[in-house]
Amino acid sequence: MTALEFGYRIENLTSSLKPYALKLTKDGEDANDLLQETVFKAYNNRDKFQDGTNLKAWMYTIMRNTFITNYQRMVRRNTFIDTTENNHFINSSGSVIENNAKGNFVMRDIKASIDSLKDIHKVPFTLYFRGFKYHEIAEKLNIPIGTVKNRIHIARKELKKGLKVYAN
Repeated sequence: MTALEFGYRIENLTSSLKPYALKLTKDGEDANDLLQETVFKAYNNRDKFQDGTNLKAWMYTIMRNTFITNYQRMVRRNTFIDTTENNHFINSSGSVIENNAKGNFVMRDIKASIDSLKDIHKVPFTLYFRGFKYHEIAEKLNIPIGTVKNRIHIARKELKKGLKVYAN
């Protein structure tokens, strides 16, 4: 097969390779780059292609391997080697240590905000928060279901106001 014939056959396959590139990269620009790199590698290695075999499968394999190689290169770029005596490998993006201090502060503020509600709003809200249905709360407190919904709504508004600092 001549280089011109090989190039023509590759050109005809690019439309079927594009969806696979999009599936791998999840980005249009990256997919175009991957497709271009795949076509380039296939054309440069056309002497390794054996006539009578499946060109489309060969191209898919080149694309998959190119994607994997690029991904591994990107991961290595985000990893650096500590040159101290112990030579530890450290992944720079995953070295965040978190204690639960922020969560403890937030829970304390939420509890304080709930405790500051009036009892007529706090009781239905607390029951609802614990998993009771509106009709169960209405029966338990012996009030109409509309009143239960209204009191829970008011409690939510008050809590939202009291916890405004955590809005974002």
